[in-house]
Amino acid sequence: MTAKPLRIGNFSGFYGDRSDALREMLTGGDLDVLTGDYLAELTMLILARDRLKDPAAGYARTFLRRLEDTLGLAHDKGVRIVTNAGGLNPAGLADAVRQLADRLGIPVRVAHVEGDDLTARHPGSLAAHAYLGGFGIGECLRAGADVVVTGRVTDAALVTGPAAAHFGWKPSDHDRLAGAVVAGHVLECGAQATGGNYAFFAERDPRTLRRPGFPLAEIHPDGSAVVTKHPGTGGFVDVGTVTAQLLYETGGARYAGPDVTARLDTVTLTQDGPDRVRIEGVRGEAPPPTLKVGRNRLGGFRNEVVFVLTGLDIEAKAALVREQMGEALAASPPADVRWDLARTDKPDADTEETAGALLRLVVRDPDQQKVGRVLSGAAIELALASYPGFHVVAPPGKGSPYGVFEEAYVPQGDVHHVAVLHDGRRITVDPPHDTAALDAVPPPALPEPLPPGPAVRAPIGRVVGARSGDKGGNANVGVWARTDDAWRWLAHELTVERFRELIPEARDLPVTRHALPNLCALNFVVEGILGEGVAAQARFDPQAKALGEWLRSRHADIPEVLL
Repeated sequence: MTAKPLRIGNFSGFYGDRSDALREMLTGGDLDVLTGDYLAELTMLILARDRLKDPAAGYARTFLRRLEDTLGLAHDKGVRIVTNAGGLNPAGLADAVRQLADRLGIPVRVAHVEGDDLTARHPGSLAAHAYLGGFGIGECLRAGADVVVTGRVTDAALVTGPAAAHFGWKPSDHDRLAGAVVAGHVLECGAQATGGNYAFFAERDPRTLRRPGFPLAEIHPDGSAVVTKHPGTGGFVDVGTVTAQLLYETGGARYAGPDVTARLDTVTLTQDGPDRVRIEGVRGEAPPPTLKVGRNRLGGFRNEVVFVLTGLDIEAKAALVREQMGEALAASPPADVRWDLARTDKPDADTEETAGALLRLVVRDPDQQKVGRVLSGAAIELALASYPGFHVVAPPGKGSPYGVFEEAYVPQGDVHHVAVLHDGRRITVDPPHDTAALDAVPPPALPEPLPPGPAVRAPIGRVVGARSGDKGGNANVGVWARTDDAWRWLAHELTVERFRELIPEARDLPVTRHALPNLCALNFVVEGILGEGVAAQARFDPQAKALGEWLRSRHADIPEVLL
């Protein structure tokens, strides 16, 4: 075991992130490990469709292109690379990295982790993968791997695995592992921890936000960490950026993973200097006895057409075309028909575009014919026979397949987690001996409300930040305050009932509020608002990326002392 802090950086937050980030991180300062996160629920579906066309595919090919001119640099600097770019085919990507290294003449040891693929146990799924923990990664690193490729692991496992290997942590070191999970969650989305997508971006010099750097964490033996970035890179790191990312795609106080359940209600964040935020105090508990499995399947076919309604009589125009399309589709109606009218029009507009509203029709059906030519013909045939000013954003196509994401759970012992070392040896990673059911945490004590005083009607985003995201068909909206007084107001103002008033789409859906006083934050989980998940594209913002910003734009009576 060593007491030296472990410096872990991130060079990718999603499949498609900035192509030069790997080189920037390698040349910008000292690092021990670089992690690349490529996998989201939608990405697994994309890779599954790739594999249907080519059984040798199923991994993120862009990772190989990034390694082309950086593998030698990483080797020279002694920086180890850990990535889940293996997707559905980690062994295939590991072989491809070896071939690249041989071609470049770079002596690197490549290992991979497998066992997450449970597709054969889930008939009808394109891909079904368990979320593995970090100990398989740790085994690969302890055996000397320079590059470790995984399939579906939790995003935080890319950090917990290297930390456990470096410090000699055991599965029973729950507090230390939980600290690494929190640090890993902050790093996993790259520039979102360094000012990207940040609610209060307008308060900063825009020059610093044009090209945010990528984050890194200094992990200490006790599991505490400091989040920072390389000197001279863009963006910034402060308590707000770290809080925003910590709330992203989480829920209540217990944040469960395969290695440990981290207690988010114990996290303490403090500014530790310019672009440095210290994370400490994190408590951990035994992980749950089950592993989450993400299943992707084809849901059918979808198509859409967006009608542009301009000028006067918007509602009447919408009613007319809806009636006409209904009649045209009546002979062979799709299984699911959804209309949405976005009133983007302005009265007395000085441009035609700002005088227009958008009427969106989305249809879904298991039969491609019902959403293809039938819809195309019905829409285009109205071109000279409908509302005045008829036109569409683009003609509908033939209909495309859409995916559905579903969650399942299996006992940890039912998954064969294996580290495949660079020399071909296979090491089985045992499931944790200690597990604990994931019970809800009792609601914490809230601060005293602010005393009565004058209020001003204003957007709530004037005093609180938010970040939102998706988990299958659910969305989470994390909301935080930057001062104690703002927290006193937020904790009592934004109840579930008030949330539903401000977000009408949630009025008839289950909404759960989780309070995290240490972070001066509330986290709302809205069940079902995204339908069958991002791949189904059931909503205008299918990943709920901007749901938090919509909430911040809503008006409330805000105490004058906060403004």
